[in-house]
Amino acid sequence: MSKKIARVLSRNIALYTVCLVVFIAATIPFQPVLAAGEAVVAIALYVLSRQRTHQTQQRMRQYLERVAGGMDSAARSNMLFAPMPMMVFDVASEEVLWSNEDFLRLTKEHEQIFESRLESVVPGFSKKWLIEGKSECPEELTWNDRIYHIYGCLSRPEDMNNGQSLLATTYWMDVTENRKMHEMLQSDHPVVAILVLDNYEELMKACPETKRSAVLAQLEEKLGKWTAETNGLLLSYDRDRYLYVFKEKDYQHFAEQKFSVLENVREVVAGEGVAATLSIGVGKDADTYGELFKYATLAMEMALSRGGDQAVVKNRLNFEFYGGRSKSTEKRTKVKSRVMANALGELVEDARQVYVMGHKYADMDTLGAAVGVCCIARKRGKVAHIVLDMEDNAAHPVLRKLLQLPEYKDVFLSGSEAFVRVQPDTLLVVVDTNRPQSVESEPLLEACNRVAVIDHHRRGSSYIEKMALNFHEPYASSASELVTELLQYLVEPSDLLRPEAEALLAGIVLDTKSFTNRTGGRTFEAAAFLRRAGADTSDVQRMFQSNLEDMISRYDIIRHAELYHKDIAIAAMGTEMDRVVAAKAADELLTLKGIRASFVLYQKGDGVYISARSLGEINVQVIVEALGGGGNSTTAGGQVPDGTVDAVKEQLMAAIDSYFAD
Repeated sequence: MSKKIARVLSRNIALYTVCLVVFIAATIPFQPVLAAGEAVVAIALYVLSRQRTHQTQQRMRQYLERVAGGMDSAARSNMLFAPMPMMVFDVASEEVLWSNEDFLRLTKEHEQIFESRLESVVPGFSKKWLIEGKSECPEELTWNDRIYHIYGCLSRPEDMNNGQSLLATTYWMDVTENRKMHEMLQSDHPVVAILVLDNYEELMKACPETKRSAVLAQLEEKLGKWTAETNGLLLSYDRDRYLYVFKEKDYQHFAEQKFSVLENVREVVAGEGVAATLSIGVGKDADTYGELFKYATLAMEMALSRGGDQAVVKNRLNFEFYGGRSKSTEKRTKVKSRVMANALGELVEDARQVYVMGHKYADMDTLGAAVGVCCIARKRGKVAHIVLDMEDNAAHPVLRKLLQLPEYKDVFLSGSEAFVRVQPDTLLVVVDTNRPQSVESEPLLEACNRVAVIDHHRRGSSYIEKMALNFHEPYASSASELVTELLQYLVEPSDLLRPEAEALLAGIVLDTKSFTNRTGGRTFEAAAFLRRAGADTSDVQRMFQSNLEDMISRYDIIRHAELYHKDIAIAAMGTEMDRVVAAKAADELLTLKGIRASFVLYQKGDGVYISARSLGEINVQVIVEALGGGGNSTTAGGQVPDGTVDAVKEQLMAAIDSYFAD
C-alpha cells in the first residue's frame, strides 16, 4: 500500500497542488504572511512542473520523430497507434515516459503512468538485455497472470546532450495462449517404452511348469498396477517383452518416482529364490513413432549392456539412467562368442591394416586383450600394430616380456604415428573401453571407418557408435577373458605364444583380483585355455609384485582414509600419486572389516583422479558416473579436470548421498 501511495505522489502534480491550496487556506486566518509565502511556493512549483512536463514531452516528440523518421504521416500514425502495446522509458532514471492505450490496459490501473518508476509499473522487468544491444528479451516475462515476449531498442533524440541517457522503446507481445497450447501439446506428446524381463529363462527354470503361468501373472499384475494411472497402451509382443505407449505428462510422474516398477518387479520370486528383474528402454522427444521406437530400442540396448535391472531414457541429445544398482548375473552364451569370433576373423582377413587400441594409461587387461588380437591377426597372415603410450602405462611387466619377442618387433606405435600411417581399409580394434574420449588416440578412432569394439565395461552415455563389430559383455570379468573366448574358436593353443598367454592371464587376474571378484564359470574356462597354451601362473604372479616404496605409499593412502556412511572408505590425497599404487590401495581398503566400498582421490597433473572399488553390494560405477567416470559395478574410475581434491571429495560425498537417497 505504501509503495502505491508513493507511486501516486511521485507522478501526480495535481495532488500536490490540492494539498498546498488546502494548507494555504488553513493558514490565512492565523498567519497571512506565511500563507502568502506558501502561495508563492505553490505557484513556483506549478510553473516548474509545467516546464518539466513540457520538456519531457518535447523530448518524447523528438524521440518518436526519430524512431519514425523517414516515414510518411500515414505510416507514422500506424506506428504510434499500432495494436501492439508499446512503452517508452528513460534508461538511466527508469522513468516511464510514454505508453499507448493498449499498454495502459495491461497495467489494470486505467490511469496515466507518466513518470512512474519502471519497477512499480512492471515488477520484475530487467533492462539488461537492452543495454547489451539485444532487440529481443531472452526470457519471457510473467506479469498480471499473463506471459509476454518483449522486443525493444535504444535510441537518443538528435538534440539531446551527451550527458543525457538513452530512451528505450519496448513492444509487448502476449504469448499466453500460445504457451498454454504448447504445454498442452507437449504433455500429450507420445512416449514409447520397451520393457524386457531380464531373467525370463532363469525364472522359468526355477519353478515347476505348473507354476510358471502364476509367476507371469504376478509380473503382469505389477506392470498393470504401474500403468493403471495412465491411459497408455501396454502390449505383450514376445514372451519376455512388452511395448508401452503413453503420454509425456505421465512420463514426468514415472521419472519422479525413479521408475518404481523396477523395485516392484523384484518382489516376484520364483521357486528357488530367483527374483525377477526388469529393464526399460524409453524413447521420447521425437517427431514420429518410428523415431520414438528407435530411441527406445537404443535405450534398451544401453540398459542391457549396463547389466539390466534399470531404466534408460533416450531423447534427441542424451541418455538418462534410473536404477541399475543391483548385482548383475551372468547371461552369456557360447553361441554369441562363436559368431563374434567368425565375424572378427572375416574383418581381419579383409583389412589392409589392423590396429589395436585400448584406453589411455593402458593396464594389463588392455595389453592382454590387445596381444590376443595380434595373435588372431598373425594367424590370418596379418601384422597387427598396438597403439600404446610406451611410457605412460600400467603394464610395464607384460610389456618388457613382449618386447623380447621377434614377433613384436615394431608392433607398438604411438597414437600420432598410427594416425599418419592409417589407410582407407584399416580395421581398428578397440579393447577394454567403449567411450570415445577414453581411447588412446581419438584422431585415430575418427580416421578409421571400420571399428570393432571388445569390452566388458558397462556402457555410459557416450560410446563409440560407428562399429562394424560390437562384442560387449558387461557380465564378463575382463576384456582379456572376452578375447580368450574368441581365441578358442580362431586359433589352436599352440598358436598362442607363452608371453601372450601370460599377458591374457595377467589381465584376467588383474580385473578379478586373483579370481575373487566378478568371476564366473567362463572365467575359469578361459584361464584353463591359457594354462594349456603355456601360461605360467608363477610368472603371472611375479608381474604383480611391487617395490617397497610403492607399498609404503599404498599404506600411507590407507592411513589417510576416512569412513563415510560407516561402511565407505574415502582417502583424499592432496599430493600426486601413481595410478597403480592408488588402485591397489583402493583394493586393500576393501579387506578392512565392515568396508563395502572404497574411493581413493589423488592429484595428478591439473586434475583429480578417482579409483573406486566395491564388494558388489554398492554399485560404484553409478556413483563415479555422476562425476564423469565409468567402469563396472565393482571397479570404476574417473578424472575430474581442473579440480581440487577437496572440491572433488565434496562432489563424491554428494554423489554417494544421492545414490543412497534414491
